[in-house]
Amino acid sequence: MPTGRITSTATIPVGNIRQNERDQQNQVLVRLNGEPTAIAEELSDQDAALVAYEQRRAKTRALKQGLMEELLTGRTRLVEG
Repeated sequence: MPTGRITSTATIPVGNIRQNERDQQNQVLVRLNGEPTAIAEELSDQDAALVAYEQRRAKTRALKQGLMEELLTGRTRLVEG
């Protein structure tokens, strides 16, 4: 009776692999090894962008706070008109 789980197995006959097949497998491994590096670089770039955004946000909040304090203390008046 099926359990709803999908299982997969693959066997690779190590003793019967020809040189051409080994070269193809090595090329696949090289491509796979490069992919995590590219992913890591992209994540690093995104982290740097997020840090820059957070710094800009903090600076904007501090500026807003300072302007609000000036308005509330009366040092700066709004001109009607």
